[in-house]
Amino acid sequence: MIKVYSILRALSDENRAEIDAACRKYGYDITYFNTVEEAYGNVADGEVVFCSSPALLTQMKDVRWVACANAGVDNFTSTGIFDSGDVLLTNSSGAYGLAISEHILMVTLMLLRRMPEYQEITGRREWRMHIPIRSISGSTIALIGTGNIGQMAAERFRALGARKLIGFNRSGRKPEQFDEVYKMEEFAKNVGDVDVAVMCVPGTAETACVVGREEIAALPETAFLVNVGRGTTLDQEALIDALDSGRLAGAALDVAVPEPLPADHPLWTARNCLITPHCSGDYGLKSTVDTLTGYFCENLRRYAE
Repeated sequence: MIKVYSILRALSDENRAEIDAACRKYGYDITYFNTVEEAYGNVADGEVVFCSSPALLTQMKDVRWVACANAGVDNFTSTGIFDSGDVLLTNSSGAYGLAISEHILMVTLMLLRRMPEYQEITGRREWRMHIPIRSISGSTIALIGTGNIGQMAAERFRALGARKLIGFNRSGRKPEQFDEVYKMEEFAKNVGDVDVAVMCVPGTAETACVVGREEIAALPETAFLVNVGRGTTLDQEALIDALDSGRLAGAALDVAVPEPLPADHPLWTARNCLITPHCSGDYGLKSTVDTLTGYFCENLRRYAE
């Protein structure tokens, strides 16, 4: 009997029941573990694994399909497990668009409404008002990455009255949610009036430092930068320099290099920089985990057939 292992704490009883039914249909035997530590030494005979960490893949000598519960797979592909072409890798792109697009809106509004400064003020128990704020309404938003997350964020910015939505991607192809889309190499020429630039690209060799010193310098001094993709896609040193010199108004980073970010890293003290611990997608939203489960069950059918 084909052994299937799930190493994912987030699954509810309902999610497990859905997966159980799919496995029974195809004669597969599934075992659930909540953590990598719990699964350690117990998954060597697995042919299929549903997980969010590649930590145990080297133990699985018979593995033929790795169902990654993440959208990004850079930490999986770097293991070398898939180099031979004998092992399948699927991701869960599309499951995180709702959660991450709402996170993008949250931090964008926090920056525009100057919440980091208000938090400092109230942290000192001071009562200070009348700090000028800005709005998404009437703003120009640039989204670097026009896939599921970028499109869902664009829809939400549009609903809140954004004046113009500009996309940047590899091909220049324009999804309907955007007013204009350019290839990434055209970034510097088309962001002169941008209020907020949002990065939502995966971590690959092609996207390494895709927003570097030149791209940051092309943004207006009043612009905010948001990164929910991968830390490797942004020149962090250039960002810190721009923030601390006042060359950029502020930033919100959900991803960084390295992760976890060391306590003494200069990003923590960079001027007007919001940092969250890679939690914009996470598994806290029920619909995210339900979608992940549906993807896995559909791909299980394809694998079995």
